[in-house]
Amino acid sequence: MDRLKPKELENHFPIGRVERDFLLSRSGDITAGFEVMLPEIFTQDSKDYDSQHATWNKAIRLLPEGHILNKQDWFVRKGHDGLLQDEKAGFLDRSSELFFHERPYLDHRCHVYLTMPKKGKRPGDVASSNLIAPQFLTKELLDPKQLQNFENILGQFCQLLADGGMETQRLLEADFLGHKHQTGILENYLFLNPSGKKPLVRDIGFKPRFTIGSKEVLLFSLCELDNLPNKLAAEMDYEAYSNDRFPFVIGQAAPLGHLLPLDHVYNQYVLIENKQEVFKKLESRALRMQSLAAYSRENLHSHQAIQDYLNESISEGSLPVRAHFNIMCWASRPEESKEIRNKVGAAFSKIDALAKEESLCAPQLFWAGIPGNSTALPFNETFLSFGKQVSCLFNMETSYLSSPSAFGIRLGDRQTGRPLNVDISDEPMKRGWITNRNKFILGPSGSGKSFFTNHMVRSYHAQGAHVVLIDVGHSYKGLYELIGGYYFTYEENEPICFNPFYLGGRPLDTEKKESIKTLLLALWKKDDETFTRSEYVAISNALGSYYDSLKSEDFPCFDSFYTFCSTAFKEKLLEQGVKEKDFDIDNFLYVLRPYFKGGEFDYLLNARKNLDLLEQRFIVFELDNIKDHPILFPVVTLIIMEIFIAKMRKLKGVRKMILIEEAWKAIAKEGMAEYIKYLFKTVRKFFGEAVVVTQEVEDIISSPVIKQAIINNSDCKILLDQSKYRNKFDGIRELLGLTDKETMQIMSINKANEPGRKYKEVFIGLGPVSKVYRTEVSPEEYLTYTTEQQERISVAERAKAFGGNLEKGIGAPAAEMKGGVG
Repeated sequence: MDRLKPKELENHFPIGRVERDFLLSRSGDITAGFEVMLPEIFTQDSKDYDSQHATWNKAIRLLPEGHILNKQDWFVRKGHDGLLQDEKAGFLDRSSELFFHERPYLDHRCHVYLTMPKKGKRPGDVASSNLIAPQFLTKELLDPKQLQNFENILGQFCQLLADGGMETQRLLEADFLGHKHQTGILENYLFLNPSGKKPLVRDIGFKPRFTIGSKEVLLFSLCELDNLPNKLAAEMDYEAYSNDRFPFVIGQAAPLGHLLPLDHVYNQYVLIENKQEVFKKLESRALRMQSLAAYSRENLHSHQAIQDYLNESISEGSLPVRAHFNIMCWASRPEESKEIRNKVGAAFSKIDALAKEESLCAPQLFWAGIPGNSTALPFNETFLSFGKQVSCLFNMETSYLSSPSAFGIRLGDRQTGRPLNVDISDEPMKRGWITNRNKFILGPSGSGKSFFTNHMVRSYHAQGAHVVLIDVGHSYKGLYELIGGYYFTYEENEPICFNPFYLGGRPLDTEKKESIKTLLLALWKKDDETFTRSEYVAISNALGSYYDSLKSEDFPCFDSFYTFCSTAFKEKLLEQGVKEKDFDIDNFLYVLRPYFKGGEFDYLLNARKNLDLLEQRFIVFELDNIKDHPILFPVVTLIIMEIFIAKMRKLKGVRKMILIEEAWKAIAKEGMAEYIKYLFKTVRKFFGEAVVVTQEVEDIISSPVIKQAIINNSDCKILLDQSKYRNKFDGIRELLGLTDKETMQIMSINKANEPGRKYKEVFIGLGPVSKVYRTEVSPEEYLTYTTEQQERISVAERAKAFGGNLEKGIGAPAAEMKGGVG
């Protein structure tokens, strides 16, 4: 066909107008459009696919005779926009966005068009396409009764999809026609301008090649029974993520959708047939094939196939439909055409189907794909089947979606690493997926656990959270050095020290008084010793009197408290006649003497720096050097717990997180199990969350604290690569209460990571919702989080060369990493 001049195109364009959000064709057809939100790819198991397939089958059965369903899935290659407009963004946020800037990914949109054809109209052949013979509006087009019946069908159709977990949104006139700053769906399709950011008019030519502007259009169809897969099912095994014990499933048409890395449109058509007419024609043909069976075995097989079709339709009540599927791709350069043919051919082969590249019929198929023009689909480009079978070839998935929540962490989608905002705290609570924000993280050594936890902690801190970390391996030293805060650790020349007596200008309230009393009793009494009511009252009075006696210039600490108890308070007890059996002040002072100046642990409770723990938003307690110390460790862990509990109760409306690395094992041994249980059960009431990290399977199975207190009260379960535990994963699965789908996802982690990119995958389970994401970080983030000694030394040396500027110290080696050096 010759190129059409703009005036001729206007005359031939099949859509006459848009009225009340309906597309009205020139030949008398009425079409309504919807945007459908499909489930995200790699998040469904066999049951989910079967359920979705059943929903589509029911939706097809709902449509009356003659109606047409056109499901049109757009897959368009885009690049991530990482140019931050926020001038307040931190160093790592800016570095991350620049690192991911223009990261390619495949964007997806699913539109469904339901067409009510003109009464009595039947699909024509290629020669009668309205591309060649335009028609005009008919009088019966706006029949109110006919339109009302159609709207009733549309309402039921949308309700069916919603019940099946697929949200629908009606496409409006503005969506079809666009506006001043955005082109509409019709124009975007006609000129292959999916971004729609600015009006773009291109010439459309069909000879000698099918072109739209400078782009060559290639169209591949699936329209013959002989080319269909031998088996049609809702899902198929995805070998890249599967293993012998845990197969991973995807939708059967996924290779034609998200797994086809090309700009393309996947059109799926279903035409509802007249059941009686179809049966009549098939019965007649069956008799003809039977009479000719003696002359050819093919006739015999055709007769049997028709009988099978009729039997299934009658026995199962299946609805006869005609179907057509095609993929439309476009090449910006001539050399891309060969690559497109290869990739599309391979995609069809993956589903055991054979693609037919259209040449003569390509213009008509393109024309029929115009929204609202599906009645122009040539009849001879369709095949007869059932709705149950053809819906197996529907695209069932959409891209990973970013959370609309204002809070979250940046993770990557599994296919490309495109940055997503993932809210694992607030949105799941609002949606009712979880009842608490607590998290349990399991990841063996080398699985990327440290990078994930660093990244999560940094994200929370950057968004205003108070973070308390208890570590035993200096995993957060680099992050602390960059963002600041308090870092408590024990060194011979600089031992760990606190000052629980310092109030920071605030009055002594009941909670602070109770926490100091708890500490003093823990220092005085052993785990198996109990304290009397009189001893508790005496210590309470001592604290009250001590703070009353302090003058403005006095510095509160344990030394001054001890001095006060051994002098003024002791005299006061003698004056009151308090007996030794009620409160043995001498024993109290003797046991606590090692913490007074000159004693073995005089540094522990007399700190003069890093004092305002309540207001400090980032605090790290590194306990590696004291985790086996019989005196220091229990005291320090008690102080840590009291610090976080104070944050819980006093910082109202402020997000708090306490993350306990492998230190939880030592804490549990030292009689602190009750604190952990209390923490996990109550922290949710104070806008807080408790996180425990472990790497050994045996730790989970053998620890009653983990099993009863932590797992049962952690609705968010985060697991990293478990491949080394594959043969004993059943125990973990049972303990964590993992479903078949969650197990399938976990065992697929890191099975087919993208070559050339450094990242680890992570599973996040939030009640009924679970996904696998990439934990991919920029070189700047990598150098901040790394625990490799040589890399830490290199960063420190670079920072020193820049006058102690750590950001520049990180930036220099990061630039070398981006350039392929180091």
